[in-house]
Amino acid sequence: MQPSAADHRTPSLELLQRIMTEVAAARSLEEALRIVVRRVREGLTTEVCSIYLSEDGENFVLMATEGLNPAAVGRVRLHRSEGVTGLVAERREPVHLSRASEHPRYKYFPSTGEERCQAFLGVPIIHFGQVLGVLVTQQQEERLFSKNDTAFLVTIAAQLAGGLQHAAATGGLKQQLTRRGSAVRYAEALCGTAGIAIGTLVVAFPEADLNAVPDREGGPVADEERLFLDAVAAVRGEIEHATSRMTTLIKPEELAIFNVHAMLLHADGRLVTEALERIRGGQWAQGALRDTWSANARIFEQMDEGYIRTRAEDIRDIGRRVLQKLQRASSEPKVYPRRTILVGEEISIAQVAEVPSKRLVGLVSVRGSAYSHTAVLARALGIPAVLGFDDLPLGRLDGEEAVIDANQARLFIAPPASVLQEFRRALREQEAIGRELAELKDLPGRTRDGRRIQLYVNTGLLSDISPTLGSGADGVGLYRTEVPFLVRDAFPDEDEQVEVYRQVLEAFAPQPVHMRTLDVGGDKPLPYFRYEEDNPFLGWRGIRVTLDHPEIFST
Repeated sequence: MQPSAADHRTPSLELLQRIMTEVAAARSLEEALRIVVRRVREGLTTEVCSIYLSEDGENFVLMATEGLNPAAVGRVRLHRSEGVTGLVAERREPVHLSRASEHPRYKYFPSTGEERCQAFLGVPIIHFGQVLGVLVTQQQEERLFSKNDTAFLVTIAAQLAGGLQHAAATGGLKQQLTRRGSAVRYAEALCGTAGIAIGTLVVAFPEADLNAVPDREGGPVADEERLFLDAVAAVRGEIEHATSRMTTLIKPEELAIFNVHAMLLHADGRLVTEALERIRGGQWAQGALRDTWSANARIFEQMDEGYIRTRAEDIRDIGRRVLQKLQRASSEPKVYPRRTILVGEEISIAQVAEVPSKRLVGLVSVRGSAYSHTAVLARALGIPAVLGFDDLPLGRLDGEEAVIDANQARLFIAPPASVLQEFRRALREQEAIGRELAELKDLPGRTRDGRRIQLYVNTGLLSDISPTLGSGADGVGLYRTEVPFLVRDAFPDEDEQVEVYRQVLEAFAPQPVHMRTLDVGGDKPLPYFRYEEDNPFLGWRGIRVTLDHPEIFST
């Protein structure tokens, strides 16, 4: 029996508005495309959603997908005369097929990793009569998409059209990277750690997608608990193994990053216990993991201060790794080039640890900031890093020769021999300067007229301290005492605070350390200390909170 449209959820106006809001807030075209395919697949409850963009009006490239092989992005191309997707572009109108494999224009692309899908709904992305791309959704079983489904997809495509036209008109990065005849291809970003690196790009694709986990009733509670706890234990073991591997490479202060990850997976910790409660409430293990990790990550993402907001990356990274274990995903051992530049949407600590230390020469992260662990680890390992790109087509970069010029916050892709020669010369000079600076870092800072200048660091995590000590900082200008409160499930007791503060003071002794009293509220709420405030950023927060609750100082 062929499923009817009534068997599937009809996307609502609320969902459409939410998608448009998220797309409008996207930092880049590539991020907007990823949001669309993910949300459309969820909204239509299908197995695959993809976006193909036109290169020249005749040929189309897979540029975003949920459900197909991520490595196919940027690599799968089709002419408008090929496949039912090409038929959408050729007809310039929606194409709806319940048995796509029987259509004479059907074409199977093995490199996408897809199963042979039957149900197909594709709509053209058109701007002022020009076909800019095709938005497609598919699933294996036969299905009749409803008129509302088609209208939903057409509306999404219409909204995308304006953004795509603007990107084409302004010469976005994607066009810059693929333009033929360009002598030098490069992308601009933010500097995570200064320096120059020459090597081969290795793309670190996400291990698992928490957002793609569907809702599903759990099996026997005992079985779901066992699956979840086994996955947690496996990831915790991997982290402990990675910690032992990194012990000889970085200082104990940086190893705190790994220890924090292991603590997040403690059997009595908040994340594990909350997930187990959801499992006992009827959720399957993957759904409980998704809801628990996402809810806790959002607490940090809502914070205005970038330093603390990036801690959400830790939670999501751990969640993806546990999900991978739950999905029983098998990953083949990866061979890394002699000079590896690791590149990814978000470079996780685990991905850095997997690369042999003598082969890792640089890091490139589409997302991130100077506060992220990618930047912290790059500084600790003494390798350059660039982060925070507006747009970077990861699917096209694996295996490309590249140069990181973090001094100018640029990534050069497949540079010509003349450019490589110049950067090799600059790299030799950089190494010589590094040797000279190593001799100066312990000398006091003075102006030419003899005035002493103190250089201080702002920090809140122990893992940030060692890089500044290694560069000769004179002390701590601002230590954010709220960080130990934000990473716990309850107010830290006196012994816990003493231990944290002792490590900071001992690390910088006898230099001064300036500590700010507890600054919570506004963008830094404590999950275990709830209150209502109409004006959270200028109202009851910071010193006002602690003056009204002096018992906090008494722990």
